[in-house]
Amino acid sequence: METAQLIATLDTEGQLLATAAEEAGTNAKVPTCPGWQVRDLVRHTGMVHRWATAFVAERHTSYHPDEGLPDLDGTELMTWFREGHRRLVDTLADAPADVDCWSFLPAPSPLAFWARRQAHETTVHRYDAESALGGTPSPIAVDFAIDGIDELLFGFHARKKSAVRTEVPRVLRVRAEDTDAVWTVRLSPEAPVSERGELADADCELAGPAAQLYLSLWNRRPFPGVTGDPALATLWRETSAITWSGPARR
Repeated sequence: METAQLIATLDTEGQLLATAAEEAGTNAKVPTCPGWQVRDLVRHTGMVHRWATAFVAERHTSYHPDEGLPDLDGTELMTWFREGHRRLVDTLADAPADVDCWSFLPAPSPLAFWARRQAHETTVHRYDAESALGGTPSPIAVDFAIDGIDELLFGFHARKKSAVRTEVPRVLRVRAEDTDAVWTVRLSPEAPVSERGELADADCELAGPAAQLYLSLWNRRPFPGVTGDPALATLWRETSAITWSGPARR
């Protein structure tokens, strides 16, 4: 996706997150993040927004720690979140295409990386906020969901720290049924190796609409369809979680 599209999505998703959080209330539980209340979700996402902004705005070329979570709640917390989100969007929109700063996944440029990463970060957490509110969640565009699956498979789970591994080589297929996107994920004792296309016989296939697969692969909802060996779907669910843990957390 184009960087400008990703920034526009980030803008929209952050506003939707804030609206859902305000309507649900900061005391509300977040069903998709067990143990969290809405205040935890908003504090975390707002912290990540400021962390990301600093790399682009201040041109940090090496890892720079976040500033921690704020001791805010209620209206003050939501104002803090909206201000940080707006600064992130404006910083990315105003940054030169060749801005030089640290990033941690392959991308055409640092700016493209941060726009993509924060658009997906915010979309997943917007879904979390809407889960606290209940009702029908806001839709996720097919092309954006496909991009997010690409980021997850070719970025996060291509790294050595991915825990999605099998003792014996296995093949996991991911198929978006509302488009022609298909991924082949080769599992082994090493980090997963993903390719676009139907390139090997699959031991298990995860299939469904792109947006549902996107959220499922981020462990936000059940897989829409599983065929073959269900143990590989369980393996993904149990080992693929990505948590905040320092410079290579994502």
